[in-house]
Amino acid sequence: MGQPGIMEKLEILADAAKYDASCASSGTAKRNSSGGKGIGSTEGMGICHAYAPDGRCISLLKVLLTNHCIFDCHYCINRKSSNVRRARFTPQEVADLTLTFYRRNYIEGLFLSSGIIKSSNHTMEQMVETARILREDHDFRGYIHLKTIPEADPDLVHQAGLYADRVSINVELPTDAGLTRLAPDKNARQIEGAMGGMKMAIRQARDEKKRFKHAPRFAPAGQSTQMIVGADAATDADIVGRASRLYDGFRLRRVYYSAFSPIPDASAVLPLKRPPLVREHRLYQSDWLMRFYGFEAQEVMQATEADGNLPLDIDPKLAWALKFRERFPVDVNRSSREMLLRVPGLGVKAVNQIIAARRHRTLRLEDVAKLTVSVAKVRAFIVTADWRPTLLTDRADLRTLLAPKSEQLELFAA
Repeated sequence: MGQPGIMEKLEILADAAKYDASCASSGTAKRNSSGGKGIGSTEGMGICHAYAPDGRCISLLKVLLTNHCIFDCHYCINRKSSNVRRARFTPQEVADLTLTFYRRNYIEGLFLSSGIIKSSNHTMEQMVETARILREDHDFRGYIHLKTIPEADPDLVHQAGLYADRVSINVELPTDAGLTRLAPDKNARQIEGAMGGMKMAIRQARDEKKRFKHAPRFAPAGQSTQMIVGADAATDADIVGRASRLYDGFRLRRVYYSAFSPIPDASAVLPLKRPPLVREHRLYQSDWLMRFYGFEAQEVMQATEADGNLPLDIDPKLAWALKFRERFPVDVNRSSREMLLRVPGLGVKAVNQIIAARRHRTLRLEDVAKLTVSVAKVRAFIVTADWRPTLLTDRADLRTLLAPKSEQLELFAA
């Protein structure tokens, strides 16, 4: 059988990359080619975010350099024992594809990952070379996200940061025990060591940029990581705790969660069914609570049920509020921003508007209703000038009243 052509390679390697969720493109430095130099942009109409039905960002050319791999991680469809079609790009081919798709306005950047071929260093060299061709040979100013390899030489990983807007190093699984069991070729301490080195390099580059105008930029969009959900026995409490430690320890921009998806010829140690996608969604909601709503990881863990997992029928903030009803209702005209952010149904924008508005007038329930999607969800937890929930907050069936109503879809609906 002959070697596959470029489009056949793209079909194989783009499909193989779909399991990586960490492809968002926010937070980078502003660059463009409006002055007549270079090609590409990261501002204005630069990165155009498109989302698949399951919420994943698909705005970048998301592809693997190769799906050949010398590792045998049980959960990975590209593991060396997997019976899948294999293909491999050269760095020049990936660069050419990126430029071609950019000129056709299909994409605004590149997300590049890879299986491990020959060695971690060899693979990392190939990925860095791809980015070098784009940046130096073509003066490409669009977005580049490189998935770096923790087992590679630190100097190679550092070079990746000089060319990429964002780098990511996957922790893969929430617990060390899960990693040892399902990814025997990977080492948790080595992964965290690489993340720590990247954190220090990013910090050093920012310090140098403050002192020296022409200091080279280094991963201006920071670093991120990804955890697979549902491949091992880790609970949501385990995952939330690990995510919090990663944010605190390595100053990550994002932790991404990817629901485990059963793969062909799967190992017997893997579950037969994927977890419900709503579980992944609840973890993203809990992540949002820690990043933007002032919740501590321990508070999010308190929202879990007896099995250590977040409820699937209601969001984590509502689950927490129902467990701590003694803290409610809160007075929207007097309570602190911290407590208002804990009210189910009130987002950050709504809370900011409430605080701004109450400086000028006393708020009524109808005022709050204008700031939220569903005042029915909010009113059990707040007091306004004309509203007090009395016994509503303590009702035994409050969860049932506030949980979203499930809908039966029609098989032959238009």
